[in-house]
Amino acid sequence: MKLIHCADLHLDSKMTANLSTEQAKERRAEILNTFMRMVDYANDHDVELILIAGDLFDTRNVSATARNAVRDAIVMHPGITFLYLKGNHDNDNFLSKLDEIPANLKLFDENWKSYRYGRIVISGLELNAVNQVTAYNSLVLDHDDYNIVMLHGQDSTYQTKDKTEVIALNELKNRNIDYLALGHIHSYKEAPLDGRGIYCYPGCLEGRGFDECGEKGFVVIDIDEKAHSMVHRFVPFSSRVLHTVQVDVSQCMTSQEAAECIRKVIEQNQYPAKSMVKFVLSGAVDIESERNTEYLAQQFSDLFYFEKVEDETTLRLDYEQYAKDESLKGEFIRMVYASDLDEKMKPEVIRMGIQALSGEEFV
Repeated sequence: MKLIHCADLHLDSKMTANLSTEQAKERRAEILNTFMRMVDYANDHDVELILIAGDLFDTRNVSATARNAVRDAIVMHPGITFLYLKGNHDNDNFLSKLDEIPANLKLFDENWKSYRYGRIVISGLELNAVNQVTAYNSLVLDHDDYNIVMLHGQDSTYQTKDKTEVIALNELKNRNIDYLALGHIHSYKEAPLDGRGIYCYPGCLEGRGFDECGEKGFVVIDIDEKAHSMVHRFVPFSSRVLHTVQVDVSQCMTSQEAAECIRKVIEQNQYPAKSMVKFVLSGAVDIESERNTEYLAQQFSDLFYFEKVEDETTLRLDYEQYAKDESLKGEFIRMVYASDLDEKMKPEVIRMGIQALSGEEFV
């Protein structure tokens, strides 16, 4: 039997942090389409179960388009069973708007629930502040079954900005789990759970921001009961890939020189035109150098679906060079250097002052 393990689709996500209104609308449609493509993939590759380990949707107010598309995908594929465990972004708005729950949509709640398919057993529970204390001791699994357990939450070794329940991995060891299907972390992660099983986060289906870079997709699990084997593999599947790219501009004095550094990085890596790319300028730069991120971004805007440039350089300043400089610039630098300002602030204040003295805008 083949299964798909996916999570954190975040359908109907606003997508407005970086993108224009039109691009955000387009990306919402692309993410929904990626879900539909995944279902088609399951149908074409004889996948019988799709495990959705939380955060199918991103917002309380699910659009009619997303709601109908997900319902139709389920109803139109009766040969595939969808096991949907809600995450911290999910609510009952999707389910409550359905006239009836499709026969091939299986749900979980705050108590352990299991679905058996021969010797393959899928068990899941929706963690909350009340049941997370007692949930682990109430999980009972048969040693002779192939046991897949679904949960949504962060593992105790991983920090996240979202408030959600913590999964105590140590409490799940030695409980006859073969595959712990998790959701919440947006990057692919797998590791041994104990001597028998592993735990796995498939990551999200599509990266939405530059904290979700790299290949995104889902996991295919293939269980052969006759051969007593269970294997899994990650399937990259996103329509676009996001990249954060460090560019060393420590030797650059002008924006155009920085642009050449960016251009070399692009030539070396050959990012596809449909990519979303953030270039991060790095290195210790001369105090009198200039870098205009808007100008730089404009130079490469036609190469990618979305592109931005951020400046994270530090400033390099030799105070002794200006110790006897009798110009207004030298006097300003000595004044700042002798002030009570925080040492970390002084180079930035000097940089802005030099720009002002040169008649430049602050960037």
